[in-house]
Amino acid sequence: MVINRNQGYNQKRRNPKPKTTPNLMKEDKRNKSARTTIIKRYKVNGDQTGRINDQRIKEIEMFIEEIPKVIALDDGTDPVTGKFLRKRDYFDQLFDDDDRERDNDLPKSLPVCDMRYSELIPCLDRHLIYQMKMKLNLSLMEHYERHCPPAQRRFNCLIPPPIGYKIPIRWPESRDEVWKANIPHTHLAQEKSDQNWMNVVGERIRFPGGGTHFHSGADKYIASIASMLKFPADKLNNGGNIRTVLDVGCGVASFGAYLLPLGIIAMSLAPNDVHQNQIQFALERGIPSALGVLGTKRLSYPSRSFEMAHCSRCRIDWLQRDGILLLELDRLLRPGGYFVYSSPEAYAHDAENRRIWNAMHDLLGRMCWRVVSRRDQTVVWAKSLSNSCYRKRAPGTNPPLCSPDSDPDVSWDVEMKACITPYSTKMHKAKGSGFQPWPSRLTGPSPRLDEIGVSPDQFQEDTETWYHRVVEYWKQMRSVIQKDSIRNVMDMNSNLGGFAAALKDKDVWVMNVAPVNASSKLKIIYDRGLIGTVHDWCESFSTYPRTYDLLHAWRVFSEIEERGCSVEDLLIEMDRMLRPEGFVIIRDKSSIVDHIRKFLAALRWDGYSLEVEPKTDALPLNEERVVIARKQLWGDDDEEEAARF
Repeated sequence: MVINRNQGYNQKRRNPKPKTTPNLMKEDKRNKSARTTIIKRYKVNGDQTGRINDQRIKEIEMFIEEIPKVIALDDGTDPVTGKFLRKRDYFDQLFDDDDRERDNDLPKSLPVCDMRYSELIPCLDRHLIYQMKMKLNLSLMEHYERHCPPAQRRFNCLIPPPIGYKIPIRWPESRDEVWKANIPHTHLAQEKSDQNWMNVVGERIRFPGGGTHFHSGADKYIASIASMLKFPADKLNNGGNIRTVLDVGCGVASFGAYLLPLGIIAMSLAPNDVHQNQIQFALERGIPSALGVLGTKRLSYPSRSFEMAHCSRCRIDWLQRDGILLLELDRLLRPGGYFVYSSPEAYAHDAENRRIWNAMHDLLGRMCWRVVSRRDQTVVWAKSLSNSCYRKRAPGTNPPLCSPDSDPDVSWDVEMKACITPYSTKMHKAKGSGFQPWPSRLTGPSPRLDEIGVSPDQFQEDTETWYHRVVEYWKQMRSVIQKDSIRNVMDMNSNLGGFAAALKDKDVWVMNVAPVNASSKLKIIYDRGLIGTVHDWCESFSTYPRTYDLLHAWRVFSEIEERGCSVEDLLIEMDRMLRPEGFVIIRDKSSIVDHIRKFLAALRWDGYSLEVEPKTDALPLNEERVVIARKQLWGDDDEEEAARF
């Protein structure tokens, strides 16, 4: 376990403001020069289409304003406290490899991070970008992509909740309102006051269901899209054939919220940009959502994952870099999938918007997409069902087809490619995905099982095994769990999605996480009508603190330990993601569970904890044990006590 030598973690919460020191608060000439250079460079380069975008310039300027006015100096001082650091501190001794198994070295408490880090996302930390002097292309949105701290700069302290934090309002009421104290940011309510995004009423923030393009409500907007596509009864689910949707630039995810009653689940996606708390609001509301950006890297989803993509005033330059962002959507859409686009280019008649529309229409035509409906301010494209159109294109047509050795399902830390992903021979012949309508597809075997070497019988056995496991989990927790205790769930090693499928009758949603060494299985999860992402658990996850009610970790710790990563680091990362009074279910080898149990008190997960020796079933490769624990809600006095060591 590595302590961040360059950040203070033991300042008391009652005095969250940093001391005014020469290192911390005075912006020197180098800072001013760097800020000026970034703006000048962007204004010269433009936005890859040869035009200057005023909104993008504003975003860059706001990003720079948030850069900490300090250059991290390697002079042996802590930039928060300004004090010289000890050469060997408490935690060096505490987690020395030679002493790791000694019980008397285990912590009675863990230090608490400074209050300024109450919303820390370690791999999306703008302070880190500046302090590490990373050379990023802001016009390509690289500053919104993941940049994780090196080991010596990790925050290995507990993230405090904001002052006045309350247990979140429970679903379904949370769809429409949250506690202001939990996300004390009201600038979006002011900035979007004319668009019905959100408004502040006393101690609560309310969400009327509006958006930039649908002021009168997402429900009416969704019905209008269904009408455009002539779906039965104006229901966008189209009889269960539309299940997974990618909402790009989702705002506070009201579009996704109003899809849920239709049996549609959206991956609502937005970056940590100038509207930096939009995804935090979405998760606090209990709406499936994630931080992400269409920049230079593939989105961390497999190919053919979504029946529909949606962009409503998402302010994305789709024409940049030979249409590479549209080609990323093409990779993610299923055969015949829809792209719903609501933006001025779709309806405005001024010269600039007409130019963009014509160029976009031409590009999508060469990609074999066709316009299926256009009404008022919205246009809907549909992707080709097979490879037939690609084969009819003239030689040398751009964008080209991707090379046969390019795996469209590999998505972790992979650069986007400006090429069209053709269908496999099997999918080309099928002229469609071949899925059953929702909810039948949840338990039916995916046509892509053979691509990962799993038989339909093995799939069914996995589904049944996880059903019985989840039943046992809930029996064990029945004394402390209430009907509405859990809404946001993460399965940290989702395998084939059996854990999430077993929760189908509960009012929850599950973020299925496929570890990088098992990323090929994520396509099966999407084929079942579930959502998820790829992640490396040796790094921090891209979400805000306090966003999940339940974390399920099956064999996650033994896997990272085999790779030489820190069990303790992952425990602290789980604590960061977990809401107060949330649960962890850790299922792993006996030695791992024994080690983790020793940390429950230090993590304040010991208000309720239970160890179970599970029944033998078809999945374990060796002996497994289960520990279930609940995170406590702690406040000012607890933090001050924890900071003493």
